[in-house]
Formats: sequence, C-alpha cells, structure tokens
Amino acid sequence: MRPFTYERARTPAEAAAAVAKQPGAKFIAGGTNLLDLMKLQIETPTHLVDVNALGLDRIEPTRDGGLRIGALVRNTDLAADARVRRDWAVLSRALLAGASAQLRNKATTAGNLLQRTRCPYFYDTNQACNKRQPGSGCSAIGGYSRQLAVIGASAACIATHPGDMAVAMRVLDAVVETVRPDGQARVIPIADFHKLPEGQPQVENALEPGELVTAVTLPKPLGGTHVYRKVRDRASYAFALVSVAAVMHKDGTGRVALGGVAPRPWRDESAEGELPRGAKPVMDQLLAGARPTDENAFKLPLAERTLAAVLSQARA
Repeated sequence: MRPFTYERARTPAEAAAAVAKQPGAKFIAGGTNLLDLMKLQIETPTHLVDVNALGLDRIEPTRDGGLRIGALVRNTDLAADARVRRDWAVLSRALLAGASAQLRNKATTAGNLLQRTRCPYFYDTNQACNKRQPGSGCSAIGGYSRQLAVIGASAACIATHPGDMAVAMRVLDAVVETVRPDGQARVIPIADFHKLPEGQPQVENALEPGELVTAVTLPKPLGGTHVYRKVRDRASYAFALVSVAAVMHKDGTGRVALGGVAPRPWRDESAEGELPRGAKPVMDQLLAGARPTDENAFKLPLAERTLAAVLSQARA
C-alpha cells in the first residue's frame, strides 16, 4: 500500500471541500472496497478524508411517507430496520443477499452504491483495463467473460456493476442526495446515478470531483409483494450472474430491475407493461440489443427463467 495522509472531517461540506482541493484525495467510511483496492494499488489515494463522524448514520421518515437513509447507515442496520423490512422489503432482501455478515456490519449505504466492478481484469494490474488505466484497452473483450455484461457495455468495457442494494433501489426509484465542495446540495435520481461505459469507462457515476453522497431517499411505499432473487455460482458470498428485484401487485402489474447483466442496475420501465403476459415478453424487451459473448450468452435464458421464478413466487 502506498503512503497517504489522513484527516477527519467535521461536516459534509468540509469533507467535500477537503477532497476537492487535494488531487488524489478520497473519502473513506467502512473501507470494505477501497482498502482492498489500495492494497492491490488499483486505488492509490494520496489523502484520505474520514467521514465517519459526520452524523449521516440515521434512518428517518420523510414528510411524504418515504424514508431518508443516511449515507453512513451500515448495511446490517438498514436490512434490519423494521420499516424497511415492512414497506421496502426488496431492499432488505437485496442487502441480505450480498456479502457476509461481517462486511455488512462495516459497509455503508453510500459505499455500497459506489463499489467498483469485480471484473477479474480490473483486479489484475498486469492486464489492460480502461477502468483502471483509461486508453489501455479491455482485456475482458476476447478474454474470460462468464461474469461480465451482456447489455449496456461498449467497445471499451464489458464490466458489470457488482451490487445488490443498487438493483433494489433502482426498482424503488430512490433518489441520491449529495453535497458539493461549495456546500450546495444536489439530488440525483438513481436512474441517472450510475453511468454506462461508452467512451469513458473510468467514469462510473454522476458525482463531480469532491461531491459527497449524504443520503438516499426512498419514495413512499409501493405496496405489493417484494422479491429479490439472486442466481450465483455458489450459494454464499458470490456476486450475481443474474439477479432480479421485483415489486408485484395482485393484478400482475409491477416493476423489475436486473443485476449482474450490465454496467449498472438494468431497468426499462416500458418493458414492465408486459409483466401480466409473463417473463418472456418482458425479457425480450428488457434485454433487446443484448450482445453477449459465447461464455455469457447463458445469462439471457437465465434471466428469463429467474424472472419466471420471481413471478411465480409473487403470485404464490
């Protein structure tokens, strides 16, 4: 690990300003992803700003019946919150499907949203990776691609977003709250938060330099049956090959988002009109334009079968 300097921030605006003014600075909270990347010298921050003392660790109701989740709320606490389990259950189930209990005890809401891909070529510093070193190429293209994207990728990158929580938040239409280095607040719909690789694979989200996530707000409850189903190579502590977050109503209508198939949580609201007809027409529209490799083409029928199982579970 390379040497770095360290400070503790006292306010969100102070933290944002501290990162913005020093090139190579990063925020640190739980550190469950960042510290691993620092040990591998994939991330090499020159300065760390500790945000754990900013008081962003509360879950509070909003005036319109939603829920505001502080950026530093630990995954364990969020999954266990009685309000989340009752009214936004897909989020609780997604969190419990990810990582180990020890990691959930440390990982934060904002950190989970910002976690980086687990593409093996991103983690291997001997391989070319446009996310790690822009312009160097993508070794995953033409390489081992079983875990990687079938849709939303580009000629520069076929990595997937690894998270579970973000998939549930996408189906719930969450909103990300931030503070900029000048102290101004901003809100970003979750649909606009994660970026597709296109010409800049290293730009993974909509945050500006130094901008700090302060909270994630859930709108009022959707009702219905909430399901999160994750298909993976082993039953514990593995990232999704395909995951489905769904909120279903008795009349067959609902919402669906996919994980494990794209560089960001994948949802197309127009495809949800096909839900009463079953999994195939939804997936035909949701994954239209998919460009799988020979190694991950199985994800297309797997996604359809996973959604079919989710619809059957919701009906039951």
